[in-house]
Formats: sequence, structure tokens, C-alpha cells
Amino acid sequence: MSAAALPLVGPLVTLRAPRESDAEPLFAILQQPEVAEWWVGYSLERVREEFVSAPGTARIIEVAGECAGAMFVLRGEDPEYPTTVIHLFIGTQFRGRRIGEEALALAIRSEFADGITRVTLDPNINNDGAIRSYERLGFRRIGVLRDYQVRPGGHLDDALFMDLTRSDFPDGPPLPQRA
Repeated sequence: MSAAALPLVGPLVTLRAPRESDAEPLFAILQQPEVAEWWVGYSLERVREEFVSAPGTARIIEVAGECAGAMFVLRGEDPEYPTTVIHLFIGTQFRGRRIGEEALALAIRSEFADGITRVTLDPNINNDGAIRSYERLGFRRIGVLRDYQVRPGGHLDDALFMDLTRSDFPDGPPLPQRA
């Protein structure tokens, strides 16, 4: 997803490039225990370095003008393997409304439109909520990445390797249905 393609706007979510004013809200979200469990070790400086200073890969997930979270959209360099890896988080106050699913669907649609044929995710094997959300969007379980993530204290956790291909949804996954 090129920066020129931003913003991407859905019914509830806007994906946009990061701004300096996003650093403190992102840091606050990353300090929430339910987020910090999976996104470990963030300082305000690290947030600025990885999100605000990385407009080519970082996207802000915005809801009603408020920073709700962020994602990394990491497109592979090799044209023989047109794959994008996405990592995302949202604040706890935005959960339960399928905000993350809508953000992912918007990003995936844009990636497919740009010629990407496969999007992968690698959530921690114990992150059941994220895995259920990704499966609702159409992601499939491919396998387990053993000893994948270094956790606090130095132990290793596995991750679940998941993917969704353009052949699954030629125009990208549908936006989540809401009651």
C-alpha cells in the first residue's frame, strides 16, 4: 500500500499516514495491559521511531477522528513473491466493534489492487481473540511458527502462521457486517 493511496476510508475506520501527534496516543494504547501483552517493550521514543518516522510502512487506524491503533504493512521486495505481512493493534476501548477487521479489510483491498496476491499474519499462538477475528475475515491457518517470539523473561512463544490470498477474495475481503 503506497503512501499515495492513503487515506483509505471505510464505514467506521480511516487508515492514514502517521503524524507526530499520534505518538502519545499510540504509546498510551501500547501501555494497556491487553495490548502490551502482545506488543512488548514500547517506549515513547520507540513509538516515534517505528510508527511516526516510518510513514512508508506504518498506518494509523482512526475512528471518529481518534487514534484507535496502528498497523505495519510490510510488502515484500521480490516481485516473484508478491506478499505483504501485516501486524496491527487496537486500543481496548475499540474492541468488540470489528474495528480491527475493517482496518485489515481496507489494507488488504488496497494491497490486492496494487498487485499483491497474498497477505500473511503471524499472531501469537495464545492470542485467541485476534485469531478468531482474522478467521472471520477469511484468513486460514497455515501452520505453527515454533519458538517465534521472544517474550518477557526470555522464554519463546509460538505464532500461528495465517494467510489470505487474492484468489480467496479477488476484490479483497468484504467489510465486516455490523448489527
